[in-house]
Amino acid sequence: MPTLNNAYDNSLVSNAFGFLRQPLFFEPYTSDADAIITGVTFDMATSGRSGSRFGPAAIRQVSTQLAWEGCRYPWKFDVRDKLKIADCGDLVYSFGDSEDMCQKLTDHIYALLQNGKYPVTFGGDHFITLPILRAFARHYGTISMIHFDAHADTYSNGSKCDHGTMFYHAPKEGLIDPQSSVQIGIRTEFDENDGFLVLDGARCNDMTVDMLHDAIKERVGNNKVYLTFDIDCLDPAYAPGTGTPVAGGLSTDKILKLLRSFSDIDIVGFDVVEVAPNYDISEITSLAAATIALDLLYLKASKL
Repeated sequence: MPTLNNAYDNSLVSNAFGFLRQPLFFEPYTSDADAIITGVTFDMATSGRSGSRFGPAAIRQVSTQLAWEGCRYPWKFDVRDKLKIADCGDLVYSFGDSEDMCQKLTDHIYALLQNGKYPVTFGGDHFITLPILRAFARHYGTISMIHFDAHADTYSNGSKCDHGTMFYHAPKEGLIDPQSSVQIGIRTEFDENDGFLVLDGARCNDMTVDMLHDAIKERVGNNKVYLTFDIDCLDPAYAPGTGTPVAGGLSTDKILKLLRSFSDIDIVGFDVVEVAPNYDISEITSLAAATIALDLLYLKASKL
């Protein structure tokens, strides 16, 4: 099985606790937990400001501010009563070796899926989604994707280890089907011939949450869906702590309302990436990321 940090490793987890103050648990494949959280402290593929390797620790740290609430607003139950959550720390890989990280992350996520777990991953830069998708495709076959971002990440002019090229490579590898996938919040250049439904940032800001939900649901249908959330989908006013901020994004309020509306979408796992706490202000980016992750866990729990 893949190696995870334990109390005796040179761990990059800066806390003695995991997400929502859950104790760190280093045997995720045999755990009785339903959802397994993994940190990936990788930012070698960053094109802008580096530092997202510290994202997992920052998300865990600020999540203590969310742990006190029993029945989180607007949900009517405590997620921990319906969904057992375990945090297995950060993936261990050979630093400086992107291929080693890819292989170990794919193997880890695949092992979770094979053992009936719901994978939740905190990045790190967005490149980590490519090896994650390889694991999902190995388990499910080609799936659909809901992608929140300021950038399409379908660029073909970068290296394979580039956080702007994952969704150029993923369709070519047969991991995702662009014709049943959607990109939300894009506000940099993209190729309309890539096959994805692109709901750009300006359009999203003009649409209601119900309109957005209906467009997304129509696109993904009843397929298995992987959700990937680059924190720079949010406007820099709500998420300044990221490597490549772009003005004109969505608000935290609109994003949370939209995510809560996905009760009819079969989301089989998700990640939250590109939190770079060194550029954050009062932890607002980390808080947004932790809240997005928590609401997606509530969404999963609401279906049990």
